[in-house]
Amino acid sequence: MSHLLATSVAESPILYVKVISGRQIEEARKKLRLTQRELARELGMGVRWLREIEAGNPRSRLDDHLACAYTLGLSTGHILIPLLFAGQKMCFPKQLATGDLSELERMCVEMISQRNLDHLTRALTPTWATKQAPAEAGL
Repeated sequence: MSHLLATSVAESPILYVKVISGRQIEEARKKLRLTQRELARELGMGVRWLREIEAGNPRSRLDDHLACAYTLGLSTGHILIPLLFAGQKMCFPKQLATGDLSELERMCVEMISQRNLDHLTRALTPTWATKQAPAEAGL
């Protein structure tokens, strides 16, 4: 990791996410054999702005990174998971940043869904009052 990137990670996890995201977007675009011009046209943005996104420019917007990821069929885990760590004031393991986080992203979504489903089930399940037998009532 370069000194500049290490500094930006310490200062702002969002800057770090933009750099990692830009790299992943560029790799995916090249793997799909799309030019910057073709992808930019599909996204409805200028080629210059796409270059800025791929370069991890701090001024790039996360919603543009997400739009690129969706269009290229990328998991958004490389964007969202580091931000979850940052939100909990936890250090994001840098080793995860270079890999495919789609499985981890899916597990997070499933866990959140299951937790909400469990909560909803408890809320909708009636609790039946049990009637006490006369002997238990103190007669």
